[in-house]
Amino acid sequence: MRFTVQVPMRWSDMDAYGHVNNVVHLQYFEMARVALFFERASLEERTGLRRGTVVAAHEIAYKRPVVYSARPLDVQIWVSGVRAAAFTCHYEVFDHERLAVTGSTLLVPFDFSIDRPRRLTPDEKDFLARWADEPEA
Repeated sequence: MRFTVQVPMRWSDMDAYGHVNNVVHLQYFEMARVALFFERASLEERTGLRRGTVVAAHEIAYKRPVVYSARPLDVQIWVSGVRAAAFTCHYEVFDHERLAVTGSTLLVPFDFSIDRPRRLTPDEKDFLARWADEPEA
């Protein structure tokens, strides 16, 4: 199942070429992750992934330029490849119902108190399983 987040654009997201700068899309991905792992998890009274994760890798593909609009972008997020100590988030960014950007982030659960990766808890795995979907080719 996919989770959809409406992400507002800021005028400052634009670059000198008149479209949203390529690196800003990583911030949009992050906003979608926060909405799912913290806000949605809180509504469901689940732990989400509050114990912490770190980004191990990003992949991103730009399908069309995005120009600032007061209308928010729709960012779909879903999960795949849940392992003992890593999982992948996938994203599709829609601008006025048109696919503009796709991407993924490899995330690693992390224990900041000992500065090391950790294993996912059973509750975290259960939460992630709810948002599992296969990315489209």
